Amino acid sequence: MIRAATAIALCLLSALPALGAQEETLDYFEANRRMIRNGVQAVLMCNGLFTSQRSLDQVFGQELAYLIGFGGVVGTPAGGEYSVDRERKVVGVGGGSSGIRIHAAFREGVGCVVMAPDQSLDDVDFLPAAQLPPPLGDPAELPWPDGDLVSSASLPANVDPVALQEASDWAFNRESAEQVTLSLIVVHGGEIIHERYAPGIDMHTRTRTWSTAKSIAVTLIGMLVEQGRMDLDAPLDIDWLPEVAGTDADPRGAITLRHVLNMSSGLYPVDSFGMEYVNGSGLAYWAGASSAREARKRGLIREPGTFWDYENYDTLLAVYAMKRALGDERTYREFPRKALLDRIGMRSTLVSVDRFGDFILSSQVYTNARDLARFGLLYLRNGAWDGQRLISEEWIRFVRTPAPATAQTGNFYGGQWWLVPDDRSDVPKDAYATSGNRGQYVIVVSSHDVVIVRRGLDYGQQGFNRWDLTREVLGAISIAD
Repeated sequence: MIRAATAIALCLLSALPALGAQEETLDYFEANRRMIRNGVQAVLMCNGLFTSQRSLDQVFGQELAYLIGFGGVVGTPAGGEYSVDRERKVVGVGGGSSGIRIHAAFREGVGCVVMAPDQSLDDVDFLPAAQLPPPLGDPAELPWPDGDLVSSASLPANVDPVALQEASDWAFNRESAEQVTLSLIVVHGGEIIHERYAPGIDMHTRTRTWSTAKSIAVTLIGMLVEQGRMDLDAPLDIDWLPEVAGTDADPRGAITLRHVLNMSSGLYPVDSFGMEYVNGSGLAYWAGASSAREARKRGLIREPGTFWDYENYDTLLAVYAMKRALGDERTYREFPRKALLDRIGMRSTLVSVDRFGDFILSSQVYTNARDLARFGLLYLRNGAWDGQRLISEEWIRFVRTPAPATAQTGNFYGGQWWLVPDDRSDVPKDAYATSGNRGQYVIVVSSHDVVIVRRGLDYGQQGFNRWDLTREVLGAISIAD
């Protein structure tokens, strides 16, 4: 009987159509993508209008051009499935066919804060804000670099004015319509020798730094390391999530501050492999999730320090450790300004937070080109400003030292700063740079006593190359043998 039943079953199976190879073709994250797209638009619109003080036409024409490759833009300057509350300084995007509605609200001292989908305008007044008074003095009357009063002295003898203008034209007159240079500043010998802005932009215009913020974060962290309040090679002071009962040690306890600053934590990737605008840090940046909480949820998949993977959450883990080292909310909230920004004249810089009050120092900083030139000048001066040391030369050596995990791929990354890769021989090897999406660069070249700042609103394929810009600018500046 068993043999007969087996034979019947085999006959029935052979009569079924052959099973084809199964593939996952459905995008299970489509709803998330649309929600995050709406959040991106809400934050960029909100900051464009109320932080950058740009018009709705300008915002749609440039800030939102970036969304062409991420599900498109909701509406037009004439209207659409979005709202702008100019009195309360709130932008909402979505709510119908475009997906879940996301709001972003401008808050004094921090810029626009993204709200969770289940929050309403009644929650705006409870969002974080910063109340620190501005530094003393009128920047218009203070000499550069502490202020904005710039002398009209002639160019140094070692600078070729024709070649410098050609380098500037190279930056602004791009063959690609997707590369939009907003501003270019060249500092040499501590003085601004070239400054140029696109129409609709001036020296006061704040735009998003994107990941150039990471280099600001590592500067603040370096101050605490110098004070002995953080340790580069000690395990991160992190309460990892989820909290799991048991006696076994969490293997993530092996991750050090050096590992996360080198983008080599070994944690599960959430911002790579096509998932940048699906989950991970995208939910904190654009959909109101906690940046500090979500960063602590990833599991370990590699030995720390062995694999380079660019992850926003690695930076945010270091920022969370910085918060714990500072000890209390008020000290933490005031730290960027008191320790760094106010001391070097970065008066226009807003360090944004999520709705829980945690700094999103992996991307969400709004500032102008001059403030970034000051930041670069601090590094060019080996960490000293007005006779006071703010960051140690040892810390600058750390950020300029290639992450060990990049040794086989060109030694292109240090500690939250980008380095000249091994295959580039046309720019000095001592150059190093910040780098932010859409073309935000601060380039420091000690051998030429030069800082270069380029701000952009690139979109689509982007591709503006920071080292090509360095080559073009340095071609106008000769140095003694």
